[in-house]
Amino acid sequence: MKKILFSIIALVIGFSALPLSANAETITLTYSNFFPPTHVQSKLAQAWCDEVEKRTDGQVRVSYFPGGTLTKAKQCYDGVVEGISDIGLSALAYSRGRFPAMAAVDLPLGYKSGAAATKVANEVFEKFTPKEFDDVAPMYFHAHGPGLLFTAKNQVKTLEDINGLKLRGTGNSGKLIKTLGGAPVAMSMPDSYQAIRKGVVSGGMYPMESNKGWKMAEVVDYCTLDFPVAYTTTFFVVMNKSKWNSIPTDLQQIITEINKEWAVKHGQAWDESDAAGKEFFVSKGGKFITMSESEGNIWKEKASPMMTEYIKKTDSKGLKGKEILDFTVSSLAKCNSK
Repeated sequence: MKKILFSIIALVIGFSALPLSANAETITLTYSNFFPPTHVQSKLAQAWCDEVEKRTDGQVRVSYFPGGTLTKAKQCYDGVVEGISDIGLSALAYSRGRFPAMAAVDLPLGYKSGAAATKVANEVFEKFTPKEFDDVAPMYFHAHGPGLLFTAKNQVKTLEDINGLKLRGTGNSGKLIKTLGGAPVAMSMPDSYQAIRKGVVSGGMYPMESNKGWKMAEVVDYCTLDFPVAYTTTFFVVMNKSKWNSIPTDLQQIITEINKEWAVKHGQAWDESDAAGKEFFVSKGGKFITMSESEGNIWKEKASPMMTEYIKKTDSKGLKGKEILDFTVSSLAKCNSK
């Protein structure tokens, strides 16, 4: 009898000594992303999933759905809120008006790199923690390099050349097109290729990387280097709030550390893919149209009402628009200088 008792005690002690991952129930999450699986931003999201599983010793596993196979770009955020997916990556601009505070980051402030834009986006969120994200658990943000003007057939050398042109633009890039005199047409990047190829629009505003990442260099001919009004597009990575709250604190801490690392990786990847996109654009016969300082100042002045409008709209919502914008501009100035 004593032998049996000692055996049971030894067995209990043995099980209690096992690592947590051997005892805990595996948490399985779903991750929706509109980027195609071959896109570098999609590969990074997949790598995030793998890293989470690795560092949590398999306690958290993530099933990844790229290319909009679970939820489309415009439905991604609501999909996370409603629990269609546990995690989602998409652009704030696809939900125009829903994120008034963070919209400051997407303004045409003269971005020089994706690394700078990404750092600005996360600094703005951390500074103000806007209530517009209260229905999810934000993981991190990242943002692409300078958004520039690309056209097929039509050369845009001066502000007058943009008048009346139908150009793809979403969120603040759409507002910028309209402010500069063009006619914005809202559509996601997956739809833009065919729209330009078929002549539905004459071009669009997007970062250099899209020339390769979305093969846009195959349908556009010119790039106007309008850096004085270069904008960015902020991308969110968010988790369903209830799902996040159900994850043990120690695992949340591990994921939070991974998030900090991956935000930086995304920013760096945007810049690397911008370089690749530029090379691909040139290889397809694309030509650059430079902008003089005086012409750049004209574009910058023309775009300035967007900043005034931003302050007015956010102030009306009690969001201290000027404070948010001033902080964003200050943050960008520091990041651009590095």
